[in-house]
Amino acid sequence: MEFSAGLTLLLLASVLLLLIFSRIAADMVLMAALGLLILAKVLTPAEALVGFSNPGVMTIAAFYVIAAGLKETGAVGWVGQLLLGLPNSEKQSLLRVILPTAVLSAFMNNTAVVAMFIPAVQDWARRIKIPVSKLLLPLSYAAILGGTCTLIGTSTNLVVDGLLQAETGVALGMFDLAWVGVPVLLIAGGLIILLAPLLLPARKGVVEQLESAREYVVELVVSPSGPVVGKTVAQAGLRQLTYGYLVDIKRRGALLTAVAPDSVLEADDVLVFIGAPESAHELRGVRGLMPQDDGFEKLNIAVQERCLVEAVVGPDFFGLGQTIRESRFRGRYRAAILSVCRQGQRLDGKIGDVRLQVGDTLLMEASDDFVSQYRSRRDFLLVSALNESTPPDFAKAPLAIGTLLMMVLVSALGLLSILEAAILAAGVMLATRCVSVSRARRNVDLSVLIVIAASFALGAAMVKTGNARMIAEWVLFHDGISPWQALIVMYLMTVLFTELITNNAAAVLMFPVAMALADQLGVSYMPFVIAVMFAASASFITPLGYQTNLMVYGPGGYRFSDYARLGIPLSLTTAVVSLLLIPQIWPF
Repeated sequence: MEFSAGLTLLLLASVLLLLIFSRIAADMVLMAALGLLILAKVLTPAEALVGFSNPGVMTIAAFYVIAAGLKETGAVGWVGQLLLGLPNSEKQSLLRVILPTAVLSAFMNNTAVVAMFIPAVQDWARRIKIPVSKLLLPLSYAAILGGTCTLIGTSTNLVVDGLLQAETGVALGMFDLAWVGVPVLLIAGGLIILLAPLLLPARKGVVEQLESAREYVVELVVSPSGPVVGKTVAQAGLRQLTYGYLVDIKRRGALLTAVAPDSVLEADDVLVFIGAPESAHELRGVRGLMPQDDGFEKLNIAVQERCLVEAVVGPDFFGLGQTIRESRFRGRYRAAILSVCRQGQRLDGKIGDVRLQVGDTLLMEASDDFVSQYRSRRDFLLVSALNESTPPDFAKAPLAIGTLLMMVLVSALGLLSILEAAILAAGVMLATRCVSVSRARRNVDLSVLIVIAASFALGAAMVKTGNARMIAEWVLFHDGISPWQALIVMYLMTVLFTELITNNAAAVLMFPVAMALADQLGVSYMPFVIAVMFAASASFITPLGYQTNLMVYGPGGYRFSDYARLGIPLSLTTAVVSLLLIPQIWPF
């Protein structure tokens, strides 16, 4: 074995061990490997850095911006709320989680779908009295399965398609994978509905208890033109909120206390909520409710550039002893106060009539730069922004959904390539202010892009040094092995790598082996390439292989063994269905 081949194998083994057993960030590990391959002259700089110009990687980057636009407009949450509804049984609730998640994941980044559905499903689970642990892992699995149905459904598909284009000039169509992906989704989804109620535990998620949180009073008005007019409190989704609860309704000068779930909401009702700081963001996400104070409209700050901020009034605050209205707080700070907390207790009454004192904690809606602007000044002793607290701009939700559909349509019709359609859609999201440039930049996960692009260098080194062909020859351990048997071995190896490292890294490392294996057998490479795509996405057994599995780990209160309990039968089912269908659609 030549020095370069041995070094590449040693480096590959080291990367795998570090990714599995160390806490070093994956992007650092793979960039270090890329650097060593260049320094050792195994690859030229142009060969090592080819991943950073791969169409698949650039498409994923554009998809982060598209997903941000859908998130900031509340489009996904809105669709989810419409489809979840009120199920009659646990199996029906699983169906209502799996269906919208799988459909949305087929056309947008599944990590973004799961991130937006987690709080919605948590709230929904409390409302229908089903343990959240019965729903969140199926949510992740549905996102994975839905992503296999289209070329843009997962980053893995885009990465492998990019490798395929670079190697052969062949590009897959938008719905080519659906011939296998849809049957896999239907059969595996049905299995989840049957087995999840039996195999998943009934546990509470790791959620901060409301009693231990700082409590605020938040008042919102029912918009006369909003969708909640005429609905009951329960139907509007206000009965069991995650971070707060509805205590009173002010209606035409009268105060309605002890609000019942079947109380019907009327136009211009003032709803009084008590809850943790996060309750304000949660309530701003309900279509048809708007802040009581018209100061929000007078802020003259784009919705996408606002966030919730907590600030403690300092000794140099200019308006001490004055009411909030007298101090002209909104004009001076370009912030609207939602609620005031004093000595750990919420203050009732009209916000404008509260006289501020040193130590009062204010919950405000302000511009993105409020924290950096006032953190070092003595007006406030402590200033902090609440994470993910920008109110969704529902008015632009149809525009965001239309942009996504346009991208899918022009790509499916062959008018533009996937990359071109994604760049166009991302540009439309930015141009129409569905997402601001700063928020789009923050939503692009550079570490994921670096991991994918840097792993291309390892794949290129495997091919250049002959290691990929050597592994292919090892798989063909005797002359009588058939292409179908080789396909099974290829699939299982990819699944193993996916469970141990990341799905994208597994796909990039196994792609050259798949191509070499097809070449050794003298058959078409397409079945092996498609098998890599599906196997790399079929991560159900551990929380490590796929990011969405890790995302639901804490909120669902899961243990490592919970994944294997449902994941093993699901992984076997996916493997059987995929391996039976792939050679039928893409013959050897």
